[in-house]
Amino acid sequence: MKPLTDFARQLSVSITFQPDLLFVKKNRYFLAKKDLQNFLQRDFYYAGTYLGKIKKEKFFPSLSFLSILSRKKANKIIVGKKTAWLFVCGRDVFRKGVKSFCGSHKQGDYTLVLNEYEECLGFGRILRNLTDKSARLAVKNILDLGDYLRRET
Repeated sequence: MKPLTDFARQLSVSITFQPDLLFVKKNRYFLAKKDLQNFLQRDFYYAGTYLGKIKKEKFFPSLSFLSILSRKKANKIIVGKKTAWLFVCGRDVFRKGVKSFCGSHKQGDYTLVLNEYEECLGFGRILRNLTDKSARLAVKNILDLGDYLRRET
């Protein structure tokens, strides 16, 4: 559970899971209802909600986990329609595309990126303080929804 809480803390989120609902298999973390527990004793590839994995001692979150975090008080930015599309295509976020933000807005911090409907599109690292109106580039894209589609080509 520590990798999950440590990652969440980087987004200024305090989160806990019931230990009996959290399952780890081959460095992959899952959140599963008690109904699935009997099946989880056997070998499985995927069960419940996939939260992320540890690879080379680094935690890589799933988009489902980012979506869970986005419902909490967290570092997040809301971007406009065009910026949301560009972000999902793998582009970074320019300051002019940021409609609003909450939580930390300091350079170097991680932030969730949400569209105008507050749907989580992914996350990135803040490159320049978001209150700096002269900054052109605001957030470096780390993971976005379109990543799965781009991997298929």
